[in-house]
Amino acid sequence: MTNARASGDTLVPAVFCAPEDRRRILCAAVLASSMGFIDMSVTAIAMPAMREALGATLTQAQWINAAYLLTLSALVLVGGALGDRFGIARVFAIGIWIFAAGSVGCAFAGDAGLMIAARAIKGIGAALMVPGSMAMVSRAYPAQEQGRALGLWAAASTMTTALGPVIGGVLITSGGELGWRLIFGLNLPLGLAALWLVRRRATGDQGRPGVRVDLVGGALASVGLGLMAWTLTEPGASPFLWLLVIGLLAAFLTWEAVCAAPMIRLSLFRNPLFALTNLVTLTLYFALSGVMFYLPMVAVSSWSVTALEVTAAYLPTSVLIAVLSAPAGRWADRYGPGPLMAAGSAMVALAYAGLALSGGTGDFWGRVLPCMVLAGAGLGLVVAPLTAAVMRAAGPEEKGAASGINNAVARVAALIAVALLGRAAAWAYGPEGPGFGAAGTGAAHLAASGAGFAAVTAIAAAMAALAAVLAMTTPRFR
Repeated sequence: MTNARASGDTLVPAVFCAPEDRRRILCAAVLASSMGFIDMSVTAIAMPAMREALGATLTQAQWINAAYLLTLSALVLVGGALGDRFGIARVFAIGIWIFAAGSVGCAFAGDAGLMIAARAIKGIGAALMVPGSMAMVSRAYPAQEQGRALGLWAAASTMTTALGPVIGGVLITSGGELGWRLIFGLNLPLGLAALWLVRRRATGDQGRPGVRVDLVGGALASVGLGLMAWTLTEPGASPFLWLLVIGLLAAFLTWEAVCAAPMIRLSLFRNPLFALTNLVTLTLYFALSGVMFYLPMVAVSSWSVTALEVTAAYLPTSVLIAVLSAPAGRWADRYGPGPLMAAGSAMVALAYAGLALSGGTGDFWGRVLPCMVLAGAGLGLVVAPLTAAVMRAAGPEEKGAASGINNAVARVAALIAVALLGRAAAWAYGPEGPGFGAAGTGAAHLAASGAGFAAVTAIAAAMAALAAVLAMTTPRFR
């Protein structure tokens, strides 16, 4: 028998599949969410090889990353609402098809423009796919089993997220241009496997016809964030574009305040814990995303580090988050989330300051990697308390919205970081030479690349330090 709960006048199934199908749903959710989670890290590692093969400039490289983040961050909350409206499994399956199509487009892209377009398509697919993965697991299992199922989902997703960059590094190092194209091609069998696992649910989950979808909010967010990314990325962008950006984002917030079914519930920000936690997310993930995107670019292009070797910088973060999350969550319950988030953010700030001081030497193993281990330990202290704070700040009926907003804030932080820090790196590199992140040799290129990376990491260190200060003001759980 199917359990159910009332939502308005509509009866919504709390469990929408038979017990024998639950493991299939869980596996499908893991496969799909893993494709979305590993995309940014694998793309960052592949970026040097992609730039060389596609003849991409630094600005185009930024847009290859920004196109995905832009559509994902602007539409991920709309994607969750579309799942409620038309059926979670159905929209999830459509998202996988779109993501897989975008992946094929990336694999066969012949120039930077086609790659940017394909990445935008992938972001649309991810915006439909990612919200549905956790929702499907929650709906597939009864309440008394949901915690264990979500734990398995999180553990499996973390493991694949950690292994993804390593597999990508192996393919790029051994396969050259074919290797980075295969990275995107591998999404196709994973997506097809997820579709096969969820095929019956995609036809049986009819959704709730009465649910409203905030398409106007999605459109305003997409255009506003897109123009903001353009203004930050393009050196020749008119300053007057900022007036248009501010106007569009103000229109978005105004619409969300009056919309009957907004994609962002602005009332959540009246809670000081929720507001401050999202500010910590914005500043800390700005720092994290900027360093993680530009570190492989400079390491491979200037320090003679292979794509496989540079994956060593990603592993400490995944491993230490997995190891420290459980005890950090317990400590947050005892001492409050603020001290843990402050201490972890301060460790990240120290690590990135160390990168700013030593990154110019090109000593990846002796200086860069130890700093990344310290940053990973700091993030391990932050992630669980931050997530717990977001959930505690929301009421019982707002937890899904709160989680979606916090995830969107992290994506927007990454979008802004890659755009803004690229400008800083190019300015610090200077007008001579092949350019920041481009392949080159000689002492001048090494010194200029070190200066560009120092600019990136110094700004990231300052943002992580700001996150630590903000976290110190976070109220305890009530």
